[in-house]
Amino acid sequence: MDQLLVMRSLVAVADTESFASAAEQMRTSASSVSRHVASLEKHLGARLVNRTARSVTLTEFGLHYSVFARRIIREIEEEEQNLAGLSTQITGSLSVICPKWLGALDLGDAIAAFSVRYPEIELRLELGGVQDRAYAFIDEGYDVSFHTRPLRDSQMRLRRISTFPFVLCASPAYLDDHGRPREIAGLAELDCLSHEHESSWRLELGGQSHVHKFSRRPFTTNSYLALVKAAKHGRGVALLPLRLAHAGMVTGELEALFGGAHVQERSLCAVHGPSPQVPKKVGALLDFVTQWFAEHPMPTSGPITDE
Repeated sequence: MDQLLVMRSLVAVADTESFASAAEQMRTSASSVSRHVASLEKHLGARLVNRTARSVTLTEFGLHYSVFARRIIREIEEEEQNLAGLSTQITGSLSVICPKWLGALDLGDAIAAFSVRYPEIELRLELGGVQDRAYAFIDEGYDVSFHTRPLRDSQMRLRRISTFPFVLCASPAYLDDHGRPREIAGLAELDCLSHEHESSWRLELGGQSHVHKFSRRPFTTNSYLALVKAAKHGRGVALLPLRLAHAGMVTGELEALFGGAHVQERSLCAVHGPSPQVPKKVGALLDFVTQWFAEHPMPTSGPITDE
């Protein structure tokens, strides 16, 4: 039994005192309305209407229940209108989570600019704590998750925001001591600093694909910010987002291998829940951030030869 449907049928009968008129109001047949009321009577164990050849009137129990049903229907309709308003207005609270290195750089700037553009939104930005499970951020109460890793859950909604090039970097002093490789195979002679999610590096150089597997892992971390520090201190070679390595390359603390070639590219993606209609505030954030990255491309100053 569809509880809401039979309640609507009873209210229609109460208003019209006729199965036929109630059926017109409900856009169904009189026999269907009669069955709805009979089902509700059976469910409640009490007679709700008095049926005669000329009229249909409510019993005392039916009158009492119709008042209750009318209130429930009205509350449901009001709440649905409120929820519809929330999904179509750019207002309310919005919780976003992303890795620390993304939030510390351009994405943090883009989201801050969004908050200025839409001050009526109460925005919460969490840096760090992004889990491997694609839907974990929803369980933790976040609306949007930004990341650069492949999405494994096809039920999530995904927007590609921008592309991040990656470069291999080390300190000039380290390369002076250990040599500057001319091809990917030369990485085997160097100390490779790795992110904990990487078991190998999939690289592109000179139009060819390469897979560099680590023979040893002298320095592993879950933070690209820590990889930058380790590379600057001369611990070895790190695969870094160009946006993160750029400042060190400009100051000379870092040197890009292979002439600054972009040996890997990853998509910056925004993931949100699988609802059929994207809330306006979420759509506004994704549109704004996408446009922000289009208007703020990677700077070309500094010792970068392959943009």
